[in-house]
Amino acid sequence: MTAAGILLVDKPVGPTSHDLVQRVRRLAGTRRVGHAGTLDPAASGLLLLGIDAATRLLTHLVGLDKTYRATIRLGRATTTDDAEGEPIGEPGTVDAAVLAGLGEAVAALTGPIDQVPSSVSAIHVAGRRAHELVRAGERVELPARRVTVSRFDVEAVRGSDLDVVVDCSSGTYVRALARDLGAALGVGGHLTALRRTRIGPFRVEDAVPLEAPLAVTDPAAVATRLFPALPLTAEQTLALQQGKRLDVPDVADAETVAALDPGGRLVGLARVRGGVASVLLNLPPEAAA
Repeated sequence: MTAAGILLVDKPVGPTSHDLVQRVRRLAGTRRVGHAGTLDPAASGLLLLGIDAATRLLTHLVGLDKTYRATIRLGRATTTDDAEGEPIGEPGTVDAAVLAGLGEAVAALTGPIDQVPSSVSAIHVAGRRAHELVRAGERVELPARRVTVSRFDVEAVRGSDLDVVVDCSSGTYVRALARDLGAALGVGGHLTALRRTRIGPFRVEDAVPLEAPLAVTDPAAVATRLFPALPLTAEQTLALQQGKRLDVPDVADAETVAALDPGGRLVGLARVRGGVASVLLNLPPEAAA
């Protein structure tokens, strides 16, 4: 059985994120495998999977900011905001006059924005995912949500296609950026390619192929890339595992710290306030073994 940890996978175009979860379950010999945010079948790139007790860390990975490389095709809107949907309306002409407004349109979609998610997103509506309702023929209108696009760079213009790089907060839909950019330019637009290259401090270059034995990243290595480390004595380790508060008068306040036992293994996550550490999450000893 594979040790508990976080697996960085470079998902290819084609399989669903759940397909990869199922494959890792077979390879790792455990049902306890989860992910920190899906990718559509047509998208590729970094997928973070948790194995066994390390699945408890996934909650702290889901909300990390992300980087995507994408291709936006101007001149046509679609029902799904990507190439799989049906065309909407008449095609628009992408000429020099349209492209002259590109910089202004991109700037308007950069920074904190109110974004209406794509109707074929995985957002739940009345107990079902929005994309299920849309594909069943129902009309879905999702409310706008505040997201942050910290970088929206057009790296190349190839006719009607734009190659872009997007740094954004969790919950941002790049296909919605494609839709809104095309609408701002008055010609429509949709996404034709998407690749996720970064989640927080984790990069797709560090991902490994899906083959046995699985090369998992130790929970302590993951947690200390996200949070300050809190080294513990043997006595403190036992106390934290029992859910007790710890006196740590020399430790600065922090919403989350990675608590490590004397061997450097991750005991859990804790919050430090006024020189007292209280447990947020405990990992069983086998998770760090």
